[in-house]
Amino acid sequence: MHPLRAVLVERATPRLVELLAAALDGTGPAIAPLDAGLPRARLAGLIDALRPGAVVDTEGVTSARSGPYAGVAEGTAVVVGTSGSTGVPKGVELSAAALRHSARASLDRVGARACERWLCCLPATHVAGLAVLVRSLVSGTEPVLAERADAGTVAASGCAHVSLVPTQLQRLLLQGGAHGPTPLAGFSSVLLGGAAAPSDLLKAGRDAGVPVVTTYGMTETCGGCVYDGVPLDGVRAEVRDDGRIWISGPVLFTGYLGPGYRGGPRAPADGWFRTGDLGRLDAAGRLAVRGRADDVITTGGHKVVPGEVAAALQSCPGVREAVVVGQPDPEWGERVVAVVVPADPADPPGPELLRRHVRERLPRYAIPSRVVTVDAVPMLPSGKYDIVRLRQELLRREQTEAESVIY
Repeated sequence: MHPLRAVLVERATPRLVELLAAALDGTGPAIAPLDAGLPRARLAGLIDALRPGAVVDTEGVTSARSGPYAGVAEGTAVVVGTSGSTGVPKGVELSAAALRHSARASLDRVGARACERWLCCLPATHVAGLAVLVRSLVSGTEPVLAERADAGTVAASGCAHVSLVPTQLQRLLLQGGAHGPTPLAGFSSVLLGGAAAPSDLLKAGRDAGVPVVTTYGMTETCGGCVYDGVPLDGVRAEVRDDGRIWISGPVLFTGYLGPGYRGGPRAPADGWFRTGDLGRLDAAGRLAVRGRADDVITTGGHKVVPGEVAAALQSCPGVREAVVVGQPDPEWGERVVAVVVPADPADPPGPELLRRHVRERLPRYAIPSRVVTVDAVPMLPSGKYDIVRLRQELLRREQTEAESVIY
């Protein structure tokens, strides 16, 4: 077994880049970057689940960890831990070979030149941020490390490439509109992932001269492995009879690490990973992601994919963001609930307009029975919507406010 070291991270630092470089070339142990800002109990639970031999604190001090030590598979460079919000905390083991292949394929796809630098403004505890650092190391350049993606930081970075989540792109476009051209216009590529991007946002970015490349992937695939619907070199993507997206190729993870996985199966034996996402292939063979299979809402015997309803809502004038979730209903099983962030808080689109917009694009059973307008949707550090917190806020709002619900 290969040694594993947990690294507590507040933000990406040159020290973390050094540890990652050593993990990739095998001169150092595998690392598990963990968010030092997690609640103490959750962080302790994650460390206990991964069982590293040592822990590096935010000051760079390494301490041996007491208790059982697990180690990881030979060739593993990075273990990306989960917070355990949907189950038992675990880690995803990524080999140096998989990470390097992912980085090279990404660099080739965007046409990155050896001298071009990457801006890292995503958390280095998540695969998207780590992938930026790996691309920099593979290309022999020094990444520019930023705590946030504001217009000033981006414009002054001198970088040619960056990875963003949709919320970051949206804010940068708004800042550019208020203070002149968007700072992203001078970039050679802007990789956009982490969550579904509204079509209006993609159009606004491209109209502003931003070279947006949509990416699809997950921790188990070393991050984005499908760019603009086309798999990276060496990667294959299929949509099978179950509607799920299946991925194969040299970017796949080695296995899971955690109490429920020790001694169990490693990576998929047949080389194919069944994702938790629903997808479809268009006439040109490009992959389109419909949404999470686990998020499907069953209402009155019909199945509704929240991502498709959210996409319909986001195409409605006056909508900046939209998230759709299911809530228990005694008559229908579940009801479709839409959470909308208006483009102009002083003039939000009304519920009937939004419902009519959905009705014109999707079956009647997909029309939201409840529409809630909010200033912002809670987000996770990874850039994904915090659905757990959103559900809690919806329940609290329903209990304290008298709202009209139409069935």
